[in-house]
Amino acid sequence: AFVYGLPEINKDKIQSASFIANPGCFATAISLAILPLAQAGLLLEDVHVNAVTGATGAGTSLSKTTHFTWRNNNFSAYKSFEHQHLQEIGQSLKQLQEYHSAAINFIPNRGNFSRGIHATAYTKFEGNLEEAKLMYSEFYKNAAFTFITEEELHLKQVVNSNKCLLRLQKFDDKLLITSVIDNLLKGASGQAVQNMNLMFGFEEKTGLNLKASYF
Repeated sequence: AFVYGLPEINKDKIQSASFIANPGCFATAISLAILPLAQAGLLLEDVHVNAVTGATGAGTSLSKTTHFTWRNNNFSAYKSFEHQHLQEIGQSLKQLQEYHSAAINFIPNRGNFSRGIHATAYTKFEGNLEEAKLMYSEFYKNAAFTFITEEELHLKQVVNSNKCLLRLQKFDDKLLITSVIDNLLKGASGQAVQNMNLMFGFEEKTGLNLKASYF
């Protein structure tokens, strides 16, 4: 049987697995943004997500929307409310909050850059910002690559790394979570290496101590 390879929630299962289903890139960025709410049983209202991915998110096959002359200085939404990664996200949420039934209203966008995913998610949250930060810090305290930060986030902080950075903000009764990853590393091959390390008993960060392109 396959184990869903999101180490932040399935590390123990991955360590004893023979087969891994490596998570999708949008699924990784969005799940990591909201899973702590599910763990606490607080994902009770609809979640609204807007996320932008680079051209590499479409893979290597040629298409009109990956051609440089189309992508450069351009921006568009696609597969609104119907993206294939929604099923993955819902599966992970129900793993932590079985009675979860709130909708994930997801608008994916194509950005005019090569690598990275920048996602913003917001939902109603009764607690204050400090309570949210404590909840997220506790959830990710043993995560090798997922971190909570106070900084305003942008893609160069994570591109060329296996990190996911999360920033929390509170606006009236809404909690806003910003999540950034490199779609080719934490969203794909980097996470696969992370899972391989766990499966074969290597130190989890082996081969993944990478420096972001930001300076």
